[in-house]
Amino acid sequence: MSVRNTVRSQQARLVDAAAGKVSGVSVPKGGWIATVRKALGMSGAQLARRLGVTNAAVYQHERSEPEGAITLRQMEKMAQALGCRFVYAIVPDAQMEKTQLESGRVEDVLRRQARAKAEALVLWASGHMALEQQALPPERVQEEIVRMTEELVRNPPPDFWEER
Repeated sequence: MSVRNTVRSQQARLVDAAAGKVSGVSVPKGGWIATVRKALGMSGAQLARRLGVTNAAVYQHERSEPEGAITLRQMEKMAQALGCRFVYAIVPDAQMEKTQLESGRVEDVLRRQARAKAEALVLWASGHMALEQQALPPERVQEEIVRMTEELVRNPPPDFWEER
């Protein structure tokens, strides 16, 4: 295995581990700040005093968070004032596909991209072959898509993530 593939494999394991820990977790309707504060039985005024800000500032942060209008630094400060730790991650989403075969792993994201590339290439080639009366039967087209998907997962070309 090359150094590049070893590094990629290590990074994929790290991302997959994080995904496993947050699987099924989503942002609460009122946001994490308000949810944790209420779970701790802490008032907005008490949190404001711990942060050294006004009650209005805490209220504004709580309203801004569910809309995504809060910075990571602000979230970190709020978490510390709540006696918590702020965790930030980007993880593969198994919900992006309709199939239940996906597990929310890096490999799933790679496989989706490889399948899309393979389908585009095979269908493009198949269309040209049909013009010359050399079209493959549908089952052979599907076999070629599967074969090419596996090849692209194993050995992605430089333009793997480019849109066609």
